[in-house]
Amino acid sequence: MIAERGAERYDLQERYLNPQLPRVLRTIGFDRFYERAEGPYFYDAAGNEYLDMLAGFGVFALGRHHPVVRAAVQQAMDLDLPDLTRFDCSPLPGLLAERLLAHTPHLDRVFFGNSGTEAVETALKFARCATGRRRVLYCEHAFHGLTTGSLSVNGEEGFRKGFGPLLPDTAIPLGDLDALERELRRGDVAALIVEPIQGKGVQAAPPGWLRAAQDLLHRHGALLVCDEVQTGIGRTGDFFAHQHEEGVEPDLVCAAKALSGGYVPVGATLGKDWIFRKVYSSMDRVLVHSASFGSNAQAMAAGLAVLQVMEDEGTVAHARRTGDLLRGRLAALVDRYELLADVRGRGLMVGIEFGRPRSLGLRTRWTALQAARKGLFAQMVVVPLMQRHRILTQVSGDHLEVIKLIPPLVVTERDVDRFVDAFTDVMDDAHRGSGLMWDFGRTLVKQAVANR
Repeated sequence: MIAERGAERYDLQERYLNPQLPRVLRTIGFDRFYERAEGPYFYDAAGNEYLDMLAGFGVFALGRHHPVVRAAVQQAMDLDLPDLTRFDCSPLPGLLAERLLAHTPHLDRVFFGNSGTEAVETALKFARCATGRRRVLYCEHAFHGLTTGSLSVNGEEGFRKGFGPLLPDTAIPLGDLDALERELRRGDVAALIVEPIQGKGVQAAPPGWLRAAQDLLHRHGALLVCDEVQTGIGRTGDFFAHQHEEGVEPDLVCAAKALSGGYVPVGATLGKDWIFRKVYSSMDRVLVHSASFGSNAQAMAAGLAVLQVMEDEGTVAHARRTGDLLRGRLAALVDRYELLADVRGRGLMVGIEFGRPRSLGLRTRWTALQAARKGLFAQMVVVPLMQRHRILTQVSGDHLEVIKLIPPLVVTERDVDRFVDAFTDVMDDAHRGSGLMWDFGRTLVKQAVANR
């Protein structure tokens, strides 16, 4: 079927799925036909290699089609296991939970679902049940998923618009202890959910804030939930991002994405024993929270294989070293380019922020882009990285002049060199103030104005 009808892929998407996706891809020149993928690379029909600096929004931490993960999933299928009988206890979920909890010794139990947003939904339900309170705090600009509960703690209005009313939750600024304490004094807060590094804009919690927030929450009988769906499983150079700060021990931790190996969806909510015992408080509540495909054999095998590969190949330490190299190389360019404002992040989660230039000519063009829609300059950088250099990146969020890099954790120094050389070429072009890049900028401006 792929051979016979693969050329129809964009028409099929437009006709039966999301009609806007093909339109967006064609507008920015991302309408490529990839034939295969391996590790951190895609390949088209002509054999051209593309460097993936997006990793499927962080799913492919080990790159695509890691042989050990693929073999484990295949073995799970070949065993003809009596999977998902509902009335037995398969060994694989327990084994994966044991391996996961070894990385968070202060936590005791795991619930397995199918995605990051489901892991967040689980944490929200468990926090409310355990505390007997209804309100959950979240941080401005947060992203925790798109199902109704996780959408209620999503700090981006664009995602929330049209889907209300949502749950009665409250946003506070990331890093604002006074705002947190003010809400806690009301006595109805079950938990604060926070990304140690926000995916939108790659903004980290200020040093010491997570620990202080945790102490404040516990004094008021509320819980700390760390959403590590994107930052966890090695992404930031430690197994979980909250572990970069001493003494931070969340009550619940959400994980997903990388745990799947890119093969079978899996989400995990790790938590303290007393919280799980509040939820599963008696035999008649044994199924009070469950997931139809949670803990399936293929997903558990993929998760076990991912953790084994990371241990055998030293993936977390590699992510830390390679991320330090990438950020260092990019940070050295800040003084060179007036359009480049900041480089930040941890491990292989890197934000590149652009800002208002000093020189008159560049400032005039920048102002025109900002007037049409904030974020267009970052998109102007993303497009030539793909079209000229065959490197896939993304703008970090709507109305943001930030590019986020979350490549597979297996990228090498050679890949870092390739990206930095390509980025330097694109920035050189941008600072000339004319040419194809600014011509494309005018196209984006027209599109932005037309969509108002």
